[in-house]
Amino acid sequence: MTSTNDRIDVASDGFVDDFTHCFTGECRVNVLPILFKINQVIAENADLATLVSIVLEGMRRQMKIARGAMMLYERRSDAIFIHDSFGFTEEEKSRGIYAPGEGITGRVVETGKAVILPRIDESPDFLDRTRAHKGRTRGKTAFFCVPIVLAQKVVGTICAERVYMNQRLLAQDAELLAMIAALIAPTVELYLIENVDKVRLEAENRQLRSALKQRFKPSNIIGNSKPMLEVYSLIHKVASTKATVLLLGESGVGKELVANAIHYDSPCSDGPFVKANCAALPEGLAESELFGHEKGAFTSAVATHRGYFEQASGGTIFLDEVGELSLTTQAKLLRVLQEKTFERVGGSKPVKIDVRIIAATNRNLAEMVADGTFREDLFYRLNVFPITIPPLRDRGSDVITLADHFVTTYANEIGKPIKRISTPAIDMLMSYHWPGNVRELENVIERSVILAEEGVIHGYDLPPSLQTASESGTSFGMTLEAKLAMVEHEMIVEALKASSGNIGKAADDLGLTRRMLGVRMQRHGLTYKSFRMTPPRTGA
Repeated sequence: MTSTNDRIDVASDGFVDDFTHCFTGECRVNVLPILFKINQVIAENADLATLVSIVLEGMRRQMKIARGAMMLYERRSDAIFIHDSFGFTEEEKSRGIYAPGEGITGRVVETGKAVILPRIDESPDFLDRTRAHKGRTRGKTAFFCVPIVLAQKVVGTICAERVYMNQRLLAQDAELLAMIAALIAPTVELYLIENVDKVRLEAENRQLRSALKQRFKPSNIIGNSKPMLEVYSLIHKVASTKATVLLLGESGVGKELVANAIHYDSPCSDGPFVKANCAALPEGLAESELFGHEKGAFTSAVATHRGYFEQASGGTIFLDEVGELSLTTQAKLLRVLQEKTFERVGGSKPVKIDVRIIAATNRNLAEMVADGTFREDLFYRLNVFPITIPPLRDRGSDVITLADHFVTTYANEIGKPIKRISTPAIDMLMSYHWPGNVRELENVIERSVILAEEGVIHGYDLPPSLQTASESGTSFGMTLEAKLAMVEHEMIVEALKASSGNIGKAADDLGLTRRMLGVRMQRHGLTYKSFRMTPPRTGA
């Protein structure tokens, strides 16, 4: 592993030479005002918040860092956590907690030495604890982290990510951040001393929030979007009770998975979990299937049959599509909810059960009550603890997280090495409105895995429903010319990403001359600079 300490100790003349003469492709003279401001703040008031703001803004603007963070090390709780950052969501920041020696950040704190990773996808030590890279390819993103040290004691770190075409510039930027870390170290130490209780509580709260999110998140459900975190919290609260739960949401959102999560996190998890699909029960047989029948109750009743409710006794019954039950069956279901007893069809002996009821529907039961097609008293009995499962279109980045999960599942199932989803394909997945929700996404990915070649799912591997104007909401029709333009755009983007904006290499990969590639890039509004200055979207 490369350590910047080796370079930082080099005579300053060599560093200044690189620093001022722009030999590395990007001039760093523009960071001199940052150093001046830092010294000015230190001389005037040594305010850490102001210093951190100057440092992070300079990293983002002048150094073109894609993602950066200043971490503090709180010794009493032995926790390293993000104090301030850019390029991370609040949720990602809350997960960025390390112990000394853990991952790259922990190693920097433990050893007091800086670490440079020219490519994070080639290092197993890069933990991605924040999960900022989860579900996205990392491309050629570099990561480097320098310690903030005072009197041989590490008090924090400064870490950064971006794509570098020149490895000398990468080392130079690490040296620059090490210089900044040395300047602000006394202020960081003072802040930790003056705010020791506040910092300790902040570190402990971050650890607790992170632990609770993992604890409350059911293992059978994928996704960390805010709407789903709210669902997880409700699941955790109701699972330990025997309250009746009503799951609401569109078809395909995963209501059965939520029902499973509630059952297996409940006191009756050792009991049976029985699913009854009410929509699939013929009206004449629904009562018999749910509550059972006695031998001889009707012509084909040659033996006593235990219905779904009896089978679920001691556990949970999941009534899927409960809104499809007839009014007659609804009346008997109401009695079960009220008295926990029922009689089999053709029988007169009460059957007592101990069962937890979870119902689900994609229909508006309140409207059905108003229309007289659903019993009002049954609605209130079922609606004790309603949980609304959000549609996929409202779950943001969960779309890509789920897509990656399904890619792995189906690629392993058919023995096909699919490594990633291309950027244009990700754009299509994210912009589509998913009327069929998670179930539709799973079907789309299964089809795409079958069609994909060369280990990548491209936009043209996705079904037409994600590409046509009527389905995807785009303003262009999928004519032959439009289809060819889409494929050409995607191939150029992939080649530019792979070469980090090197037009010559990209042209060679595509079998074009530099001039021909330049003409086509201009046609698609592409510029090599966007692939050099910032990481590609799939690595962000």
